[in-house]
Amino acid sequence: MRISTIAYSTKQGFKNIGRNKVFSIASIATMSACIFLFGLFYSIVLNFNYIVQKAEEGVAITVFFDEETEQSRIDEIGDELRNCDGVLRVNFVSADEAWDTFQSDYFEGVEDLAEGFIDDNPLAGSANYEVYMADVSLQGDVVNFAENLDGVREVRRSDVVAKTLTSVNKLIGYISIAIIIILLAVSVFLINNTVTMGITVRHEEIAIMKYIGAKDGFVRAPFVIEGLVIGVIGALIPLGLLYFMYGRAVEYVMEKFSLLKNIMEFLPAAEVYRTLLPVGIVLGVGIGFLGSFFTIRKHLNA
Repeated sequence: MRISTIAYSTKQGFKNIGRNKVFSIASIATMSACIFLFGLFYSIVLNFNYIVQKAEEGVAITVFFDEETEQSRIDEIGDELRNCDGVLRVNFVSADEAWDTFQSDYFEGVEDLAEGFIDDNPLAGSANYEVYMADVSLQGDVVNFAENLDGVREVRRSDVVAKTLTSVNKLIGYISIAIIIILLAVSVFLINNTVTMGITVRHEEIAIMKYIGAKDGFVRAPFVIEGLVIGVIGALIPLGLLYFMYGRAVEYVMEKFSLLKNIMEFLPAAEVYRTLLPVGIVLGVGIGFLGSFFTIRKHLNA
């Protein structure tokens, strides 16, 4: 396509938007609303996944050893656990450390009651490995691996927490897909209506162009550009607004609910927009292109 043709198509595309101001503004507004909701939902899901991921990293299985197991074998068990697929990190807890933790949890304020165990650690056989996983859904595989290691007496795990976190992750995934499909369908429908109006306004002009031999690509280009422009504008407006609101919302939540600082952590806006910005723009451009391309194609073939 020649430069002059591209310039003409671009000019006509912008003119189409001006001719159909009401529908163009309605399409931009609705697409902005759809992408805003998509961005808002994406930000919530991304932060929720981040919180769940941190929670998963805090879920551990506890591996105990046979009483006669030598330290060299315990070290070997630790190395084997670290090399197991799905294991994030492995922490060794000695019997003394286990007793210190137990005292701080159960003898707080009455430390004198624990003094009787100074020379006799009641948790002498409780040395263990705390095994943390990157994905809690792999807990079953890691447990089976640990239970089959020589020198391992017992493996304790939390099935309820693991199943709950796994179910939450699946639920988030299903809801995300459903909402994205709905928003895409609504946006494409609106672009379709706008381009259809543009075709109706220029019906006679298009008929004349086809009559004198204009190719479909030449007729289609202005409408495609119209859809692309609407898509870009409809994406940039909500993305800019959401970027401003995201930082404010996180600050507000942290100030109003200060207790959450010790429970959860939100992703910074830059981290969220590393993916959201390109995805939002591509989404707007893609919806605009597909909506206009297939609409004009349908009318040209009619």
